[in-house]
Amino acid sequence: MLVLGVDTSLPLLSVALVKDGALIAAVAQQGAGSRNEKLLPAIDWLLAESGVTRQQIELFAVTRGPGSFTGVRIGLATVQGMALALDKPVCAMSTHEAIAAHDSITVVDDAGRGEFYVSRFEGGREVEAPHLASSIPADALHIAQFIQSQNVAAFVARRAESIAANGDLARYADITPIYVRLAEAEVKLQQRSGGR
Repeated sequence: MLVLGVDTSLPLLSVALVKDGALIAAVAQQGAGSRNEKLLPAIDWLLAESGVTRQQIELFAVTRGPGSFTGVRIGLATVQGMALALDKPVCAMSTHEAIAAHDSITVVDDAGRGEFYVSRFEGGREVEAPHLASSIPADALHIAQFIQSQNVAAFVARRAESIAANGDLARYADITPIYVRLAEAEVKLQQRSGGR
């Protein structure tokens, strides 16, 4: 199965092509501030370099967050649009689940404001959904370190391929972003309306 994996939730935007578990090609680049301008060109470049057309992609895989609010929306909208146009399925998962793969691990990412996004997995199965925490376990996997040596989109694509092989795609059809907390603008809006 040929899978296109996309992650735009993290500071490094990543795209990968995986076929039958093997990585065909991957690219990662700084995503902050201009993911909407970088994502489609990155996908097109990857496909051209691999000699693959969009029509050959059998499954689209994408992260739902937590992470950059704008990044998550851009990734989900782009992947959903491509999949709808080609009548192909989408497999959407939390960024943490993609990274956890089949491990028993706690995944941690900086959420800003002195907080962390934390989730816990046992054998790759989520046992604690992403939530905010002010402290983290010492043995946790830090996403900031992980992305320095690993392409997250490749993990997304491989995880989606495994999900499809197990017949679980229907459970991963939800493309609702995982934000965990409100955006700064939404917090300010609530504060204003609550003060009336």
